[in-house]
Amino acid sequence: MDKKKRIGLKILIIVVIVGAIIGALVNFITDFMWFSEMGYVSVFLTKLFTMLKIGIPVFIVVTFLAYIYLKVIKMGYFKRIVSSEVTDEKKLNLISWGLAGAFGLITTYISTTRLWFEVLQFFNSTDFNKEDPLFNNDISFYVLKLGFINGLSGILLGVLVVFLLLTAIYYGILISMHTPDFMKGGNKEPEQEYQEEQTYSGTSGTYGSAGGFGDLFENLRKQFNGGQTQQRSYRPASRGPSINKKNIWKLVEVARGPIIAIGVALFLMIGVTFFLKQFDLLQVHRGAVYGAGFTDVNITLWMYRVLVALSVVGAVLVAVGFMKKRFKMIALVPAAMILVGIIGMGAGAIVQNFVVSPDEINKESKYLEYNMACTRDAYDLGDVDVKSFSAAKGLTSADITKNAETINNIRINDYTPAEKFYNQTQSIRQYYEFNNVDVDRYVIDGELTQTFLSAREIDESRISDTWMNRHLKYTHGYGITLSRVDEITSSGQPKMIVDSIPPESDTKSIKIKRPEIYFGELTNDYILVNTDEKEFDYPDGDNNKYTKYQGKAGVKMNLFARIMFSIREKSLKLLVSSNVNSDSRIVINRNIEERVNTIMPYLEYEEDPYMVTVDGKLYWIIDAYTTSEKYPYSEPWNSLTGKTNYIRNSIKVVIDAYNGNTDYYIVDPDDPIAQTYKKIFPALFKDGKEMPEGLRAHIRYPHKMFNTQAKVYERYHMKDVNVFYQREDVWAVSDEMYGTEETEMSSQYYVMSLPGETQTQFVNSIPYTPKDKKNMTGIFMAKNDGDNYGELVLYQLPKSKVVYGPMQIEAQIDQNTEISKEFSLWASNGSNYSRGNMFVIPIEDSLLYVEPIYLEATNSSIPEVKRVIVAYGDQIAYKPTLAEALVELFGDGSADQINNGGGKSGSSGDSSGDSSQSSSDSKKLTRSQIIKKAQEAFDKGEQALKDGNWTEYGKQQDKLKSYLEQLGE
Repeated sequence: MDKKKRIGLKILIIVVIVGAIIGALVNFITDFMWFSEMGYVSVFLTKLFTMLKIGIPVFIVVTFLAYIYLKVIKMGYFKRIVSSEVTDEKKLNLISWGLAGAFGLITTYISTTRLWFEVLQFFNSTDFNKEDPLFNNDISFYVLKLGFINGLSGILLGVLVVFLLLTAIYYGILISMHTPDFMKGGNKEPEQEYQEEQTYSGTSGTYGSAGGFGDLFENLRKQFNGGQTQQRSYRPASRGPSINKKNIWKLVEVARGPIIAIGVALFLMIGVTFFLKQFDLLQVHRGAVYGAGFTDVNITLWMYRVLVALSVVGAVLVAVGFMKKRFKMIALVPAAMILVGIIGMGAGAIVQNFVVSPDEINKESKYLEYNMACTRDAYDLGDVDVKSFSAAKGLTSADITKNAETINNIRINDYTPAEKFYNQTQSIRQYYEFNNVDVDRYVIDGELTQTFLSAREIDESRISDTWMNRHLKYTHGYGITLSRVDEITSSGQPKMIVDSIPPESDTKSIKIKRPEIYFGELTNDYILVNTDEKEFDYPDGDNNKYTKYQGKAGVKMNLFARIMFSIREKSLKLLVSSNVNSDSRIVINRNIEERVNTIMPYLEYEEDPYMVTVDGKLYWIIDAYTTSEKYPYSEPWNSLTGKTNYIRNSIKVVIDAYNGNTDYYIVDPDDPIAQTYKKIFPALFKDGKEMPEGLRAHIRYPHKMFNTQAKVYERYHMKDVNVFYQREDVWAVSDEMYGTEETEMSSQYYVMSLPGETQTQFVNSIPYTPKDKKNMTGIFMAKNDGDNYGELVLYQLPKSKVVYGPMQIEAQIDQNTEISKEFSLWASNGSNYSRGNMFVIPIEDSLLYVEPIYLEATNSSIPEVKRVIVAYGDQIAYKPTLAEALVELFGDGSADQINNGGGKSGSSGDSSGDSSQSSSDSKKLTRSQIIKKAQEAFDKGEQALKDGNWTEYGKQQDKLKSYLEQLGE
């Protein structure tokens, strides 16, 4: 091969190696670019730097100590083993370094990959300032430190096993490179291995026996250096290594020191393991107690302590046994440990079944109190404000008028119908999608108003599947829809406040100035902005509007970045496209859930992000949770991941829908886990006070947190240990009829004035019934606004009287002949009716129940609000509007202060007017004329029903009712 070909081959090899390295590092490099663009380089490098801080010293120390250990083994071996072979010392030294390096590498990899985050938590832990009741350790020891200690213990135990394997391998290498002479002669004794072997050394003429192998090597060395060595008749009796029981024991004797050291260390680590297992008792469940109970404290705990002591004894006996060659002594301790384990488990079962169970309340009362207190603390239920609520029946028209803001915000629209309505009427083009509907509150025309809001995003599966369309052209969604929850149109659908493209607003208080949505729930593709290709902005009649991104998001596409992202995205077009220029930027991680998990994967996130509009801009808010499985004596809640028994909604994540800025705000400064994370990632977490006021006005106490607390509080509201043990006052979240099925209620948001308070606020609420009963026992609420955010209130109903629960009201609805007749009529005509959520609303010292009824006609796929049911005490009103239902229950004037009739549609308003007029006219008619008018109203209603004209049908039904009432007078 000539010189040029050799150079070319070398260049090719270098290119291939460099390419392989770049390929392996491309994700790291592009992620680094993205974190740099986000301003979170320190967050990205925290893991790497921590692993390096741990890994480099661990590797150096472990490798060096392992090499020294192998060196000591070799010295001892050479000192005690005589071999006629000449050993390659240089090769053996290289092997020693290689084994030590491999051992150090394995240890480093395991310790850094498994423990790096636990190390950070351990050294940055924040005290809970609460102690567990059994060992009196701060709770942070279990939640933030014990994971590292247990992990380190497990790694050390594994390392010792690997160390034992390393020792065996190294002795095998020594035997192969420096084979003992006693293994070369079959089963003969060493003195029989050689015939007539004698030596003498130097000028002294000292002779050694055939067994003096050390002298032999010394004499050979001296001969090499000019001394005199004479050897006669050296002749091996046989060849080939011989492995037999006697030889093995001789080798074991040679390796006695390392075996003792490893054995002692193993027993001590077993002792450490049992010592740490006692802390696991704080999360066990035996009998009535979550956490260590009577049996655990008096039997299992002491079993672990005895095993710890036996482990120390075992470490001593390993050393003594090997030194005195009394190997049976060593086996005594493992046998004793097994026996203690069997006795301990048996004793635990006996004590639990024959001592604890017959007298469980007395034996476990102390531990049940621990369980009750710790569970309430773990779920932040320790400061629930319990208030008595009389649920009286003296509600008047004046009370309704006084609480107009509460009435005005009763949600008669539902999420699913609203989402269908938005998608059918506001999506504008087939590629737009409203993914879900979120509830929030805004100040509209000076009043705090509960609203539905949904973001109009691009469904990437519905656009033409070309590279240019997906990555350059259709880059963003556009605008939102916003509607009141309490108002409907004449056809029973949400009445819009913000709609259309571009966004149009019916109120001055909400104007959308930056409607583009580059980051959302449906945005999964990467995009390129500031290219030579204009971006589609929004449809404008038969034409389209185009735009160019003016934001800050994206990694600048220089040549190196283009190469890196081409490899990452497996797209050559990123590299060769003529539309990409030096000003272009690539925007990745646009899916907001993927975005937050990429930045901070150590939190749990709410599954349903929600969008808000502030100062004309659009933002996403995602609730984030800190959780743990290690809170002492706390009962796990099954709806959470794994065995989680601690949760806090401490962090709110805000994402700019246009620029992609992602900010983490700690809104609960009392959460030690959140404060620990802030110490670990100081550049990421901000103080909640730094959140702009406009955004703070829209944070919500999330459903996941509140529903979890509500389920835990079903039992843990009890504070008397005897009542708790007997489960005498267990509650259950109420059921309701939703759609046409009975289901457990979920928490609902309300804008209301709470009983005894004058200020209208945004709250989350859920009702309780006694377990397996239908009457209501309490209403659980969480406040959402300002300094009151996160405050929990329980309105406890009197036990001395029956207060109807939601399912009892549902039963009354089913038994109402007018309602059941209409339900049957709708169903028989091929329409589908469904019940919305039942709202239990405290007003003054009374309870009002409201449930909207939806109808979906055969020729329409949009459910419409057709009736509103209001129940109070034993009375039920069933009307087209909330206003009319309130008037029927509480008399004239009840709905005078309600906005637009409290959800009153245009047609319903006309219907009400027609009813009044027909009632007035009917007084002037004869009985036969009234009957004729009633028949006409019935016939017109039937025809409207056949035509699917629900508006007209409602009018005629109201007329018919009015005429029938006159006939009954």
